[in-house]
Amino acid sequence: MPLDYDFLIKLLLIGDSGVGKSCLLFRFCVDAWTPSCTATIGVDFKIRTIELDGKRIKLQIWDTSGLERFRTITTGYYRSAMGILLVYDVTDDRSFDNIRTWHASIKHYASEGVNKILIGNKSDWTDKCAVPEGFGHDLARKLGIKFLETSAKLNEVTDIVAYVAYHKDCKARLIDESQADVSGGATPVRANQHPVQ
Repeated sequence: MPLDYDFLIKLLLIGDSGVGKSCLLFRFCVDAWTPSCTATIGVDFKIRTIELDGKRIKLQIWDTSGLERFRTITTGYYRSAMGILLVYDVTDDRSFDNIRTWHASIKHYASEGVNKILIGNKSDWTDKCAVPEGFGHDLARKLGIKFLETSAKLNEVTDIVAYVAYHKDCKARLIDESQADVSGGATPVRANQHPVQ
C-alpha cells in the first residue's frame, strides 16, 4: 500500500515543566488553545501532515516532560529526532536560565547535526515578561541556533513561522541526504524507510 506522504520528520519539544510545550503542540496540531494544559507525564506525541514545496511532510512531534523524574525516559527520544525545539517561558527567568542545561543534553544524547531552535513562549504576557526578547536573541546567537518568540494562546508565529520555517530546514536535510545516497553516500531518511516509533 503506497504511503500518503513523501517524508517523515520527527521533532522533539524540550524545556522546563510549565513553559507551554503541550499548548504549542496542541495549537499546531489542533489549531486550538486551552489554558488547562496539564503537565506531560513522560512523553506524548501528535501527528500532522503538511504540504511544503510540493511535498507531503508527515510530522511526528514528541512532547517531553520537563520534570526531573522523567529525564531518563525522555532522553531516549533525542537520538532519532531530526529537529529539537528548546522552549522557555518568557515570564519565567529560571526556565530561560535552564536552556543551557537542555542544550547540553542535546549535545550528549542527540544525533550530530540535529536541527535546533530556541522558542520563547507566552509572549502575549507582556505585563509579566521577565526575559526580554533581546536576551533570547543573544542566547540563540551564542548557541548557534535560530530564535523565535511566540504565543500559543494568540497563535502568533506558531503555525506560519516557528514550525513551518523550521521544517524547511529539516526537509532540506532530508533532500541532501537523499542526493548523497544517489551518489553512494549516506542512507536517505525517507518516509518509506523510517517506521513510526
